[in-house]
Amino acid sequence: MALVGKQFPNITVDAISEMGDDLRINVLEEATKNNKKVLLFWYPKDFTFVCPTELHAFQAALPEFEKRNTVVIGASCDTNEVHFAWLNTAKDNGGIEGVTYPLLADTTRNLSSVLGILDVTSETYNEELDSVQIEGSNVTYRATYLIDETGKIFHEAVNDMPLGRNVQEFIRLIDAYAHVQTHGEVCPANWEEGKEAMNANRLSTAEYLAKL
Repeated sequence: MALVGKQFPNITVDAISEMGDDLRINVLEEATKNNKKVLLFWYPKDFTFVCPTELHAFQAALPEFEKRNTVVIGASCDTNEVHFAWLNTAKDNGGIEGVTYPLLADTTRNLSSVLGILDVTSETYNEELDSVQIEGSNVTYRATYLIDETGKIFHEAVNDMPLGRNVQEFIRLIDAYAHVQTHGEVCPANWEEGKEAMNANRLSTAEYLAKL
């Protein structure tokens, strides 16, 4: 179910800071109470392979997000203790030492299940055990959400486990959305900051296409 255009779920989740402080973070409130955009990215597991490359990539781009009034938050279903152990593992040993943004620890899977991003291929009720048995890893795909200052989701994307993200694309999308917010124009394909945008009408589209 697509969530673009909808309010981000009002759910508070355990989290940890770079210093090891236990936190409780509500992503919706991070946006609305602080009047900021939020980039929330989910990854499958700590101490894995593609994941640390992404966490370091978001860290390297953190000043660019901050210039755009955007908070970056990472998330997985690992515990705060596992997050902190990974934060204290050197980069040259596969760790994420040096990452400074908070990490959600959605161990209850309350938020990730509402978002529909868990790898669950099937659920079967077992009468004998009176329980639901699942198939799948029950960890999250590489899902990314961009949330505006009102708490509205303006972008969502979900990658399969082996596919790392392009961090620059999220910066481009934030720039495009900010342009729409500021100027009321729409942004055509491959638009980047400083390029021409369009008005949302047939004539403006025709004029833009004529220049291609």
